[in-house]
Amino acid sequence: MRNLLLLVMAVVLVGCATSGRKLFIKNFPAGLDRANELYELLYPPAKPFVNTLGMKFVSVPGTDVQFSIWETRVKDYAAYAAANEGVDEGWKKPGGFKQEDTHPVVRVSWNNAQAFCAWLTKKELASGKLKAEQRYRLPTDAEWSVAVGLGKETGNTPEEKSQGIVDVYPWGKEWPPPKGAGNYSSRMKVEKFEFTSPVGSFTPNRHSIYDLGGNVWEWCEDEYNSASNVRVLRGTSWWKSYFTRGYLWSSFRNHSTGSFEADDRGFRCVLAGE
Repeated sequence: MRNLLLLVMAVVLVGCATSGRKLFIKNFPAGLDRANELYELLYPPAKPFVNTLGMKFVSVPGTDVQFSIWETRVKDYAAYAAANEGVDEGWKKPGGFKQEDTHPVVRVSWNNAQAFCAWLTKKELASGKLKAEQRYRLPTDAEWSVAVGLGKETGNTPEEKSQGIVDVYPWGKEWPPPKGAGNYSSRMKVEKFEFTSPVGSFTPNRHSIYDLGGNVWEWCEDEYNSASNVRVLRGTSWWKSYFTRGYLWSSFRNHSTGSFEADDRGFRCVLAGE
């Protein structure tokens, strides 16, 4: 009888993916883990979505978006640049190293990442690939935290949350990182790549998402704090300077102005909307 009542409560509370999950968890008597487990049994995540560029998106429980399993690749950005005049060509010329099509694009500012998302949204709405309420964008700081597996964070801004959860890394709690943990500084000696690596070169996390640690810093939607116009970056990178423990914590936030470009800055898209 108890299980039947819980199932009835789930059906009544689930009006939509956003409010339904929150109401269900709030009113569920058996705790957060069991609530998520039952909710996803009743309403399984959407199947992976593959767009016209071959970018693959998966649902992440606890968010209302689908995450690209890869950082945006050189070939994805090349398609955008070919379709639009006047795109900054810095992405073609990283300093001192070559990239293949499947490497994460670098030297892309927050502003240019926004332009890419807007172009891809318009392109796929026109082709019928997306529904009217769907759009591509950068992940929010909070969404990124859920995707990487962080628990509840304290603080009102990304700056206040930065390094708030210690000794938790994208690969777990082990230190030093195990071999193959990701594309990090060559000083850590955990992989073979000197610069960027092809996306998907390492083991994905439990949501089937790659490179949430290492390879390139990833732009997020948010401002770093309420008193500036600098934007958040998450996930650290291959750059040789980033090898101390604090930089590698999943809770660490980097930040730069929206126009800043660098050889270890890239981005990942999410797909928002029902």
